Amino acid sequence: MASSSSQKKIDLNAVPNVQPEIRCSSFLSQKGPLMTNGSVILDDAIAASVAKVIITPQDEKLLANRIDVEAINDSMTLSIQCASFVSNMARRLQVRGNEVQELRTQVLILQRRNRGLQQVNKELKKLVDSYANDMGKRYLELEMNTNRLREQYKSLLLEVQKSLKISRPEA
Repeated sequence: MASSSSQKKIDLNAVPNVQPEIRCSSFLSQKGPLMTNGSVILDDAIAASVAKVIITPQDEKLLANRIDVEAINDSMTLSIQCASFVSNMARRLQVRGNEVQELRTQVLILQRRNRGLQQVNKELKKLVDSYANDMGKRYLELEMNTNRLREQYKSLLLEVQKSLKISRPEA
C-alpha cells in the first residue's frame, strides 16, 4: 500500500503555537525544565531527557493530526532517531571509556617512570653526598698541608734571616 503520503516529509513547522508549560520537574534538559512545546524529534537534549517516556505532548499533538500512514511513518522516524541517539551515545561512552583506559595506562607508565627516577635520584644523591664527604676530607687534608707548609716557610724564612745576619755583621 505505497501511497504518495508515505513518502511525504514531516512538516515540523506546522505545529500549533502553545504557551510553554512545565511538563514534569523530574525531566530537566540541558536547557532547563522540559516544556510542553519541546520536541523529541527536533531536539536531542529533549530526546535524552525524556528517553523513558519517549514522546512529549507536543509530539502527541503532531501525531494526532496525521493520517495513520503518516503517524506510523513519523513513529518509525521517531523510533529510528531514538535508536540512533542511543547508539551514538553508546559510541561516545565507549570512546570515552577507551580514553579513560588509555589515560589510566599512561598514568601507570608515568608512575613506574617516576619510581624509577626517584630511585635514580636517591642513587645520585648518595653519590653527591659521598663526593661531598670525600671533598671535605681532601679539603681538610689540603688545609692541614697548607698550614704545615706555611709553618715550614716561616721557619725557613727565620733561618734565612738568621743566616743573613750571621754572614753580615752589623756595622
